Amino acid sequence: MTIRIGTRASKLALTQTQQTADRLAAVGGFPVELVHIKTEGDVKTGSLSQMGGTGVFVAALRDALLAETCDVAVHSLKDLPTGAAVGLSIAATPKRVDVRDVLCARDGLTLAELPGGAKVGTGSPRRAAQLRAARPDIEVLDIRGNVDTRLGRVPGLPGNVTDEVVPGKSCDLDAVVVAAAGLERMDRLETVSEFFETDVMLPAPGQGALAIECRTEDAPHVEGPNGVLAQALAALNDDDTRLAVTAERAVLARLEAGCAAPVGAYAFRKGSMLHLEAVVCAVDGTKTVREKKATDGLTEVGATLLGIEVAELLLAAGAAEIADLAAS
Repeated sequence: MTIRIGTRASKLALTQTQQTADRLAAVGGFPVELVHIKTEGDVKTGSLSQMGGTGVFVAALRDALLAETCDVAVHSLKDLPTGAAVGLSIAATPKRVDVRDVLCARDGLTLAELPGGAKVGTGSPRRAAQLRAARPDIEVLDIRGNVDTRLGRVPGLPGNVTDEVVPGKSCDLDAVVVAAAGLERMDRLETVSEFFETDVMLPAPGQGALAIECRTEDAPHVEGPNGVLAQALAALNDDDTRLAVTAERAVLARLEAGCAAPVGAYAFRKGSMLHLEAVVCAVDGTKTVREKKATDGLTEVGATLLGIEVAELLLAAGAAEIADLAAS
């Protein structure tokens, strides 16, 4: 039995999917093959937020699962809409890597060292809002493209590749902001000039984590004897990561915010407690609302309730007035 693993064809997606496939094959003892799926987000141009957020990278992979074109799909968890997908289940969330956002700037500059009027690129309204809050004197520009294309817009970054350059959009920015996780998985951390701690920039819910999705009948939690695939998927799951991302995504769900909304959230387990902090930002960076809370309910239900409670605190503090929290 060969397990077919669906993936987008971008370099980052292929890298993280191959790493997951290797682990799955090692645990399950079965052969695997990658199935390349082209998504709406790969085909369309324009702003991600105008297309409906990063969920546009998910639908085609889910369709392929339901059509049995593949058996498993690997997603960046921050790309997954919070609503359930009928017939599908998140079978595993492997241990997450660095959750932070990073600045990749010319000359190794930090955010504080960038000159006034510096041009900084990001495709995320959440990052843009927190950048503007920290440095209202810089110009934040909306950009698209894979990791290498984005890095190629900053002059002098180590390892930049010329074949990823978009005509007219090379070396035209002072810096870009991307996720540390993607650079770590692609071995490109040498491009980072600053790691943003969470007090400066809270990450997207689920950032740094992967979601391994399958048809519900193949998922580990289904009653009855689990097959080889279900057992292998269960072995890849990290309970602490699952709890953390469950809390983070519950914030988004309660706020009825899409995955491109200016909402950040970060949860982590410390001892017997699960801690969660979340922020809602005005897109122009002029207003932010932050709240945090902890629980000793170390179950998915407890994590979900924690996320809902933090979202309620944000709403009580006026979050709905400073950001459009309608579902995307």
